[in-house]
Amino acid sequence: MEISEATWQFFQQHLGYSDEEMALFRANPRNADVLTTGPALIRQTIVAEVVEAHGCNSQHKVGDRFLFDGAGNLLTAKNPDRICMGALYPLGPLVYAVSELHYAGADPNGLRFNRTGCFDVGVRCGGWGRVVMEVRVE
Repeated sequence: MEISEATWQFFQQHLGYSDEEMALFRANPRNADVLTTGPALIRQTIVAEVVEAHGCNSQHKVGDRFLFDGAGNLLTAKNPDRICMGALYPLGPLVYAVSELHYAGADPNGLRFNRTGCFDVGVRCGGWGRVVMEVRVE
């Protein structure tokens, strides 16, 4: 699919690139691929749902959902008022993996290892609590 000049100009302005930086950006064929396939992912929501929780100091519980747009941005207005950094941090690699699967032409919901947890090990192992989340695309 051909990328219009208007699209290139939009991204140059959006990313704040100089003409030199934009030339580098345009020279990378992966960027053109992302710009042509990305809109389908942008229309979706990446969901990290709590599937196990016990002893969480932030009070996360089973069924809590942390929502990201297709670009991996946390949708702050659609999330709980408080999200523990210990739960948020390990989601980064899975959110990234979802986008990589999409850009590779695979179903992001085919991610085999789609669960992660906060780095607190729980009271039985000397910590406080434990939260496990499962990632999917809706």
